[in-house]
Amino acid sequence: VQLQASGGGLVQAGGSLRLSCAASGRTFSSYDMGWFRQAPGKERDFVAAITWSGGTTYYADSVKGRFTISRDNAKNTVYLQMNSLKPEDTAVYYCAVRRYGSIYSVRTQAYDYWGQGTLVTVSS
Repeated sequence: VQLQASGGGLVQAGGSLRLSCAASGRTFSSYDMGWFRQAPGKERDFVAAITWSGGTTYYADSVKGRFTISRDNAKNTVYLQMNSLKPEDTAVYYCAVRRYGSIYSVRTQAYDYWGQGTLVTVSS
């Protein structure tokens, strides 16, 4: 599975962005997907996850109510809609595939394939 994230950019606080992650491979619809982010000098942190069917989602407390993860299996794409952005949301955002385990596992080690990341910068 290969992943290509896009949609990052510079936005003012309070603004919105939608990230996309396009996946190659016919088995995309079989896998749960997640978004993580990594700010400069910090560890990569869990943001959101979605089951293969899209029926269940899970969010980090820091983004709950502001971010929405979704997927379109026909397009092999997962999205992250980010609203009410804050300067502390500034980071490189990564999408990832998890083949096994629970959607509630937030460890990076639980994910098997990663995209290259897209930079989101939120100015105050």
